[in-house]
Amino acid sequence: MALASRAVGTLGLSKEAQLPSLWRTALLFLSIWEMDAQTAMETQPLYIWQTGPWGRCMGSDCGPGGSQSRAVWCAHSEGWTTLHTNCNQTERPNNQQSCFRVCDWHKDLYDWQLGAWNQCVPVSMRSAGVQRPALCRRGEEGIQTREVGCVQKADGEPAEDAICEYFEPKPRLEQACLIPCPLDCVVSEFSLWTHCSKTCGMGLQNRIRFVLAPPLFGGAACPNLTEFQTCQPEPCEEEERLYSLRVGPWGPCSVPMPRQARQADRPSRDSDEPSKETKLSKEGDKRSRDSTKTLKGAGKKNREGIKLSSEMDKQSRESDSQHEGEDKRLKGDNKLSRDGHKPSRPNRKLGRANRKPDRPSRQAEKPKRQKKAKNKEKKEKMREKVRERLRERGKVKDPETKQLIKKKRTRNRQNRPGGKFWELQVGYQTREVTCVHKSGSIEAISLCSRESLPVTFQACVMTKDCDVTEWSEWSTCSKECYNPNGPNGERTRTRKVSQFPIDGGADCPELEEKEPCSPQRDGMPPCIVYSWRTTEWTECRVDLLLSQQDRRRGNQTGLCGGGIQTREVYCVQTNMETPPNLGSLRSKEALRPMDSDLCLGIPLNTTQLCHISCPVECEVSSWSAWGPCTYENCQDQAAKKGFKMRKRKITNEPTGGTGNCPHLMEAIPCEDPSCYEWLVAKLEECVPDNELCGPGTQMPQVQCVNSDGEYVERQLCRDAILPMPAICDVPCPKDCTLSPWAPWSLCSHTCSGKNTEGKQTRARSILAYNAGEGGIQCPNNSALQEARNCNDHPCTVYHWQTGPWGQCIEDTSIPASNTSASRIRSDDASCSVGMQTRKVICVRVNVGQVPPKKCPESLRPDTVRPCLLPCKRDCIVTPYSDWSLCPATCQAGGNSKKKQYRKRIIIQIPANGGQDCPEVLTQERECDAPSVCQGYRWKTHKWRRCQLVPWSVRQDSPGAQVTCGPGLQVRAISCRKQDGGLSDVEACLKLASSMPPLTQPCQLPCQEDCQLSSWSKFSSCTADCVGVRTRKRMLIGKSKKRDQCKNNQMYPQSETQYCPCNKYNAQPVGNWSDCVLPEGGRMEGQLGMKVQGDIKECGQGYRYQTMVCYDQDNRIVETSRCNSHGYIEEACIIPCPSDCKLSEWSNWSRCSKSCGSGVKVRSKWLREKPYNGGRPCPKLDHVNQVYEVVPCLSDCGQYVWVAEPWSVWKVSNVDLKDNCGEGVQTRKVRCMLNSIDGPSELVEDYLCDPEEIPLGARNGQLPCPEECVLSDWGAWNPCPLPCSGNSSRERSAFPLRQSGEGKECPSTQETQVCKLNSNCFHYSYNITDWSTCQLSERAVCGNGIKTRMLDCVRSDSKSVDLKFCEELGLDRRWQMNSLCVVECPVNCQLSDWSTWSECTHTCGLAGKLWRRRTVIQAPQGDGRPCPSQLEQWKPCLVKPCYSWRYSAWSECKSEGAKCGEGQRYRNVSCFVSDGSGQQESSLVDDELCGDLEPSVDGDTHIVLQEPCTVPCPGECYLTDWTVWSPCQLSCVSGDDLGFGSVQVRSRAVVAQDPENLLQCPEQELEARPCTEGQCFEYKWKTGPWRGSSRQVWCQRSDGLNVTGGCPVISKPMADRSCDPPCTKPRSLCTEAGVCGCEEGYTEIMTSDGLLDQCTVIPVLEIPTAGDNRADVKTIRAFNPTQPAASSPGRAGRTWFLQPFGPDGKLKTWVYGVAAGAFVLLVFIISMTYLACKKPKKPQRRQMNNRLKPLTLAYDGDADM
Repeated sequence: MALASRAVGTLGLSKEAQLPSLWRTALLFLSIWEMDAQTAMETQPLYIWQTGPWGRCMGSDCGPGGSQSRAVWCAHSEGWTTLHTNCNQTERPNNQQSCFRVCDWHKDLYDWQLGAWNQCVPVSMRSAGVQRPALCRRGEEGIQTREVGCVQKADGEPAEDAICEYFEPKPRLEQACLIPCPLDCVVSEFSLWTHCSKTCGMGLQNRIRFVLAPPLFGGAACPNLTEFQTCQPEPCEEEERLYSLRVGPWGPCSVPMPRQARQADRPSRDSDEPSKETKLSKEGDKRSRDSTKTLKGAGKKNREGIKLSSEMDKQSRESDSQHEGEDKRLKGDNKLSRDGHKPSRPNRKLGRANRKPDRPSRQAEKPKRQKKAKNKEKKEKMREKVRERLRERGKVKDPETKQLIKKKRTRNRQNRPGGKFWELQVGYQTREVTCVHKSGSIEAISLCSRESLPVTFQACVMTKDCDVTEWSEWSTCSKECYNPNGPNGERTRTRKVSQFPIDGGADCPELEEKEPCSPQRDGMPPCIVYSWRTTEWTECRVDLLLSQQDRRRGNQTGLCGGGIQTREVYCVQTNMETPPNLGSLRSKEALRPMDSDLCLGIPLNTTQLCHISCPVECEVSSWSAWGPCTYENCQDQAAKKGFKMRKRKITNEPTGGTGNCPHLMEAIPCEDPSCYEWLVAKLEECVPDNELCGPGTQMPQVQCVNSDGEYVERQLCRDAILPMPAICDVPCPKDCTLSPWAPWSLCSHTCSGKNTEGKQTRARSILAYNAGEGGIQCPNNSALQEARNCNDHPCTVYHWQTGPWGQCIEDTSIPASNTSASRIRSDDASCSVGMQTRKVICVRVNVGQVPPKKCPESLRPDTVRPCLLPCKRDCIVTPYSDWSLCPATCQAGGNSKKKQYRKRIIIQIPANGGQDCPEVLTQERECDAPSVCQGYRWKTHKWRRCQLVPWSVRQDSPGAQVTCGPGLQVRAISCRKQDGGLSDVEACLKLASSMPPLTQPCQLPCQEDCQLSSWSKFSSCTADCVGVRTRKRMLIGKSKKRDQCKNNQMYPQSETQYCPCNKYNAQPVGNWSDCVLPEGGRMEGQLGMKVQGDIKECGQGYRYQTMVCYDQDNRIVETSRCNSHGYIEEACIIPCPSDCKLSEWSNWSRCSKSCGSGVKVRSKWLREKPYNGGRPCPKLDHVNQVYEVVPCLSDCGQYVWVAEPWSVWKVSNVDLKDNCGEGVQTRKVRCMLNSIDGPSELVEDYLCDPEEIPLGARNGQLPCPEECVLSDWGAWNPCPLPCSGNSSRERSAFPLRQSGEGKECPSTQETQVCKLNSNCFHYSYNITDWSTCQLSERAVCGNGIKTRMLDCVRSDSKSVDLKFCEELGLDRRWQMNSLCVVECPVNCQLSDWSTWSECTHTCGLAGKLWRRRTVIQAPQGDGRPCPSQLEQWKPCLVKPCYSWRYSAWSECKSEGAKCGEGQRYRNVSCFVSDGSGQQESSLVDDELCGDLEPSVDGDTHIVLQEPCTVPCPGECYLTDWTVWSPCQLSCVSGDDLGFGSVQVRSRAVVAQDPENLLQCPEQELEARPCTEGQCFEYKWKTGPWRGSSRQVWCQRSDGLNVTGGCPVISKPMADRSCDPPCTKPRSLCTEAGVCGCEEGYTEIMTSDGLLDQCTVIPVLEIPTAGDNRADVKTIRAFNPTQPAASSPGRAGRTWFLQPFGPDGKLKTWVYGVAAGAFVLLVFIISMTYLACKKPKKPQRRQMNNRLKPLTLAYDGDADM
């Protein structure tokens, strides 16, 4: 619609003036049409296709043949589903597509391919609404992306992501990242201004700074490192020198042309070249210009250290002079520095000659030339004489002389330098000299003619690269045996040096090459294999497990249970094909002990737990009752000798058989023995004689029994007396009725003697009295009891007593042929059957041994039994090991003779009479005479003659002479062994120190030169601090006659020094060492194994502290100078471990139940806690006790109630006539201990079951005469089980007296209903818990037994005797005993201390010696824990740390010229330090470093001179590179951001002339990554305000003031100047930029807002932290009389409030304070009124408060 409107608007503009009505009409119609169209569009419904997600890929085969489907439906735009016909059918999406069906095996074919992370892009660039932070704190958050796709592993072809997603989710495509904040360049402070570059006229001063941190991550670039300012010390009086000589670098070394070539070349040279000097200068100009261009072009790269080849070439060309300096330094000679200046002297003379080329000087030289000619003639004459003399000698040579000369020539030829390797060729090199204007332009050399020209030539050695021969053949493999599983061998090939590198030539390549090799099996012997072997385990020892307080430590016999046994492990050599189980006897040589380092793998354990079976004690039952008197042997009854026997059985079989048990049978001799007798089983009922009542008889029922009580056939008792019928009595109705006799009591004694007699009694009671007339009367009381003798045999008991079995001996009665059948196969021998004997005697109890006939012979035990003879075991010892190596003589140690050792090991201990072990197991012997350690050294030969630069080169130089001047000399070196023998140079290259120099500069003295010998050594001092010492030298040659050489100031011939005054003092340094026990405190076992006992690891030891010796200059020296052995020794104590100490076990308590299963307890209590690493205590309770609880079972029949017979009836209503009726009977009931023989001992009543106590009294009816008398009721018969209310039980009685006529007997049956838990009970077994593991009394740990008890429990939960459950035949399926193990308390076992290690530092104070030990056996159970100290240290002997150090470089000097290429020099000197790094090194004599290899900071390449450049006057140049800055991390608030660390160095620009500033090069910067950086923080620092300004600077966290690094946004203000300036007294410019007053003064302002004056205001003081004058808090802490006493920013500073503003009016806050005070006053008045107002009486509440309980919630507070 808007588009239509715009179109209409455009049309209307064109026709509005002509057709206004038409315009309005068209507009109206268009509006109506648009509204209709919009309405139609709104009412028309909109339908779209919608799809669901694709389903799972389905198909029968794996791969691309699958298909997947999805749902497609038509929906209204509002979301509801409609018919498909409403949607456009042409736009309907597919509901099926082909897919790749993934199977599990596709995981091996497809995988995710991860692309690299792209660059980190800020979040603000990806999101339009996110703004970048204005201030970067830590970094900007960013996002980086990568590409991830599913590919085939084989060829990387892309695949569908769904395949890989089937196995693992798609890796993330983007991740957060951090873009670090830009870090600006950080530079140091400026240095001080340099001196003015000119001494007069206009010059420049420079000050420079260096870069500390490079710009990173887009930070600001580095500022200028140099600042310039002009300077003019004074006006120049003379004209400024504009030109200066500059020397260039030395050119390449070249060989002089042959003489013929020079002569042929000379005419052309003379004609073509007008002036050599001119040509030289022109060529020099050209070369210097070219070189300048080259340097400008490549200078930057070279300076940045990327391309260093040219600089290295320079250094290598100067290597000869450097080696010379090294050689001279080692000799202690300072000749180098002097020789270095010698060439300058003739040059100075030449320079003077060139400056004054006048005639008089040439005339003055004429006599000199004449003198030289005469000298030449003299020399020719001398040479001729020497030739003649040699010719005469040659005529008379004999053969011996010729041989000697030949040897000498051969030796000289070997020492000649142009030999096999060296081929040194001396040449010359030149340099150009140019004249340079101060602007840098090169001018004619004549403009610099006022200066002397420098030397332009020098001798040199032609550079040659290293050359080597071809590779040799591969050597044979170092492994000469076949072992496919072992390590490979190695083979090598070498090549030799045919030409050494000379004067910086290319270094030699590797001369040796190695590669692994492994020989094939064909023809190769198998390799020797080393394996671990062990000795036999030692005997099991229990005593090692006993704690310190164990009482069994005093008597260790019979200990058993868990223990420890040890063995020794050693390494032996075995063949690879040797079977591992080869017996030791068949391969004794294979068991030779070897070095343990040869065996690979973990060695076998040397300690193990073991177990000694505890002896089981023999347990026997109680004695049975004495049997009848019987024959000893019923088969032979002729002896008429009888015995009564009693027996007992073995209840617990002992260890080692029944021979250790006590005797099981005892016998008593007796008379009238019989083997069989009749036993009365039962008496039948009494049958009266008259068949009604009265006397009668009882017939016995008998059985025939033998002497053991067993039933036998009746015919065996035919000789025995048959028991007679017993007389009895059936009472008549009027007779007295007695009860039956009670059973006989137990016999009172087991035997009868003089004073003892066995008795038995029985009793009966009166049940009914007789009638007064006619009935038999009741007997008196004595007739109611009866006694008889029992056990009437004498108390003479005999038994057989056996002794222990003797030793097993060979049975000679068995023929040898019969022993083979009984042989037993052992490990290495066969053992035969022998016999053992023992002693058997007859013993009378309580008397002793008696004759054997007293004991029954048939029961006599055996005295002989067969046994196995133990096998003899001989001692087996390994052969001796190889002798230990003698120490090498090249190690420091002196002349003391060393010893070497060898040992053998016992691998089988002898036993049973076998061959004993040898006493000597180790041997030692002195080492042989030490052989010379093979080493290599360089041998230097004599220097050859000094070779000058060819005369053809230097003849044109002014003042040059043919036979003198500077030159070069060479020498040869060879490689020698330490014993002086010749060796290949490759050995020295590999093993010797650095190669000495082959060349050195030399000087052939001219005639006018003064020649001096070398300095002698200083003379010795007689004593320290006394006198002087001198050294001398002398003039040599013709110098002795020259007067100028005798000038002692120029050429001193002696030097004097005061003798050194050395004073030494010793002082301790460092910490005390660990406490170290003296050596040899431990004893070694027989097998070389340390066993676990109380090995001495505690007690008195010693600790050490280092003594260090210093001289008077506080330099560390050898400790021997202080007459000290280097240590302070102090006694110390290592506390011994004390184990936890507990008391002994208490006695077992009584069983908690007298019947059935209970528990019994015993305990230990803590006596002493462990300390110093002793054995820990077991877990204790709150009263420090440990308990042991075991179940116990009390026999329910152990205590029984015993009732006496009933007393006589006491009738209550006494009828004297009948003596009958109701009455009472009583009896005594006692609790007695039951035994096999019956109740025997009276005990307390509480031990018996109170529920089962018999009645002590009973009421009853005493029958009257003629009434029926019944016996006592019998026992109830048992209720049928299970108990129910329908069942019953019965008991019965029988009539003893029939009733009279007309009277009936009462019922003889009584019935009772069975009721559960009343008279009917169910029974079941109850099993207790297991006891703790019970050990033998002689065991500490190991195998034990845990037990549990079986209890019979009644249905009312009462424990009863087991017989109730046994009678029911209940199932007993439980096991009562079980084996168990108590963990052994194994103490920690440590190895021996190792030998002391080498010192950790070769010198200095920090050196330590360490020794270590390892844990052989970790602690187990409650064993002693391992000590924490497994390593000990003690200090080393302090030795001074000597090292070579460079001196600072000298200034760069260009010899003979003012600027250009020159040299700078430095020396190496010997320094000493204590190695701690905290003390600066001190300079000492070079002799003390004589034993050190020449190296500085580990670099053996000593550089004592290097080329440098002296800038010409006016030239602008770069400084040397600064040292690398400290390594710096990218940090924020001390946290590393993880971007690595960097360090930097820089070069600044130095200018000398203001006119040349535009020609200055750019400053340079180099950065490189580094490790172990540190974090630096940068903070703004401010100084005090001084007027309107203050100093503001940036400071690094290490205190260094820097430029850059601090954020510019937070920079404090440095200037606060006010306009107009503050000129009023006591006024100052505030930080707001307006004038204010000082502290203590207030401002009074003018009407226009300006400060008028500062006036003192009255104040109230507030005391500060240090002010104690007042305790009143006030507004202001300021003393107006001392306005400047308190400085701002100080702790406890004062403050004040200004009530008046700058305009002199009260400030707003004053009104606020006044309003607040008014409100506070109103509040106080209101509160006072409310507090003083009289309260109203409270109304009485309607409810009764007394009825409401008070409830308190106690929260545990003690105050409640």
